[in-house]
Amino acid sequence: MAEDLHAGPSAARPPGAGGAPPPPVTRAERWLARLAWLAALAAVVVFLLTGLSSVLTLVVGVVGMAVMLAAIWWFLSRRGPSRWLGAVLAVAAPVTVIVVGASRNVLWQVALLVGLVLAALAAARAAVARARPPGGMPERPAPPVHRPFLIMNPRSGGGKVGRFGLAERADGLGAEVALLDGPGEVDVAELARRAVADGADLLGVAGGDGTQALVAGVAAEHGLPFLVISAGTRNHFALDLGLDRERPDLGLDALGDGVDVTLDLGRINGRTFVNNASFGAYAEVVQSPAYRDDKRGTTLQMLPDLLSGHGGPRLRVRIDGGQTIEGPTAVLVSNNPYGSGDLAGLGRRPRLDTGLLGVVVVTVGSAAQAVALLRGRRGPDLQILTAREVVVEADAPEIPVGVDGEALVLSTPVVCTVEPDALHVRLPRKRPGTPVPRPPLDGALLRRQALTVSRLARPNA
Repeated sequence: MAEDLHAGPSAARPPGAGGAPPPPVTRAERWLARLAWLAALAAVVVFLLTGLSSVLTLVVGVVGMAVMLAAIWWFLSRRGPSRWLGAVLAVAAPVTVIVVGASRNVLWQVALLVGLVLAALAAARAAVARARPPGGMPERPAPPVHRPFLIMNPRSGGGKVGRFGLAERADGLGAEVALLDGPGEVDVAELARRAVADGADLLGVAGGDGTQALVAGVAAEHGLPFLVISAGTRNHFALDLGLDRERPDLGLDALGDGVDVTLDLGRINGRTFVNNASFGAYAEVVQSPAYRDDKRGTTLQMLPDLLSGHGGPRLRVRIDGGQTIEGPTAVLVSNNPYGSGDLAGLGRRPRLDTGLLGVVVVTVGSAAQAVALLRGRRGPDLQILTAREVVVEADAPEIPVGVDGEALVLSTPVVCTVEPDALHVRLPRKRPGTPVPRPPLDGALLRRQALTVSRLARPNA
């Protein structure tokens, strides 16, 4: 909690609309602030009263966690007996910590201490919740469309198109629907271009993110609105747009009651991507013909060589023509940065209109580096950057790349750029919404809230 409470006061200060004064602090916020300070004080008291025994248990816990993380790395990066020794240590380390805590009868003390710290953080964040900056991307009224054209993949997402009756509902709303139900592959970008030539004034996709990206590129090329229907398996793009991934049919509401937002698009060697492009270990694994049938076995078989640098081309990453990173294990380039702490590209992007690429570069060659990485430490082994251009070079003419979940092989150098304000997306007016960035906690504001006995305005300076 100490790190959060010492953040600068400007971090949590909400911008006043048109210079309007900030709202007064409510009674609930005052009591939440007081609860935060009381819980933090109680945690200090418990720590002091439990004495050396709880301190030793905490030390054992930290060491056990480090051993477990190192053992996991050992398991992933070795073969034969070493791998299984790593598996045994990964299980034995946390068990040992529990046994030591139980034998010293301090597990309840440690649990109480952790609970008080978590309670203090939760109360503090709730107290300053209204100080969060505004989330989401600017919306504008959507003009009506007359010839929407939607591409739907009946096989995507385990058959969501049929299960939710998407084609029938879209047809009832006046849209032309093209079903990708024939044998063989279909060039969806060319299909979308033909629809535009025939007079379509909106393009949309019910399918996975890879298909979404290709058709979004055509929509951007012709300046048409693009409709996202979350009928794929994961639909990270739909999630970041605030759509309901469990109810893809609700996305069709945008045809009758919609708003438009303007977003950026990623480009990789001329191809569009809406989420991310991955290089290195992960991209090598998904390229394997065996990966589709046995994901876990293929990953465990290939990772030792990839993580030790013996498998796959050696990469070099250039950021905006300046900074160069040699020999990374894995690289993730995203269309706009992911939220802080999300290293795998599996979380959410608060905005898709910053005009920047997110870049995560991981260089891991030892158990110590793996422990630092898994603990979220930034440094030479883990670099989180933003850029407008990322160039990935290699000691090979072609490299595997995962683009929006699809396994591709691209010629080197691979150039990733961002195209600001390239895509107009049509969204339903009513939808779950996008995440709001969580600012650092403001200790000065919390003190003022806790100590005041009447309503007060938030500080402007």
